[in-house]
Amino acid sequence: MEIRGNILRHYLKNVYFINGTAYAGKSTMCALLAERYGLLHCGENYGADAFMQVATPEEQPNMTYFKTHGDWQAFLNRTPEAYAAWIEGTSREMAGFEVAELIRLSAHQKVIVDTNLPADLLREIAGYRQVAILLSPQAMSVDCFFEREDSDKQFLLAQIRRAKDPEKTMRNFRACLAAVNSQDVYDGWKNSGFFTLVREDAAADTREEALAALAAHFGLG
Repeated sequence: MEIRGNILRHYLKNVYFINGTAYAGKSTMCALLAERYGLLHCGENYGADAFMQVATPEEQPNMTYFKTHGDWQAFLNRTPEAYAAWIEGTSREMAGFEVAELIRLSAHQKVIVDTNLPADLLREIAGYRQVAILLSPQAMSVDCFFEREDSDKQFLLAQIRRAKDPEKTMRNFRACLAAVNSQDVYDGWKNSGFFTLVREDAAADTREEALAALAAHFGLG
């Protein structure tokens, strides 16, 4: 069954999407926009537990990686190419779940979502004013990845520290992060045609400036 883009755009008209590279402020901006403008906040990996109850290895092999593959050490020591392919595959497998859930959630309220939907899918399901891309330089995306306290990243850091050779595993995983935040990925988002904000300085507090720019772009307030 195929659902045409015009149908999806109609039923997702109350949804605002933020995507981009790591450490660009996506989670922070989603949370602030939700609080400031009364939006329902769907954070990173929202709904994942419910989606995983439906996903199967046959239909969603990337989402169900840990049902059919090795432990966390094997995961962390995969090649950067394999890791990047897994990230891309997972994003596309999650897309059907995400779109279905967002149609349900946004039926009677506006929603802001920290999404992993690829650019081509976003173009199919949302208008220009519904999508914003936040970018950071690769060095910031990789070097600052573990500086945040969110549970997923701290779990990965704990697994790296348990490795037989933690330094080697950390180097490999940073190479994986570099692959999914590569210059090609950055340029792809920058040239995607979507509204884009670039975070150049990790130390400067530019939250209010970014918030105002995003609110104006989305037509909030």
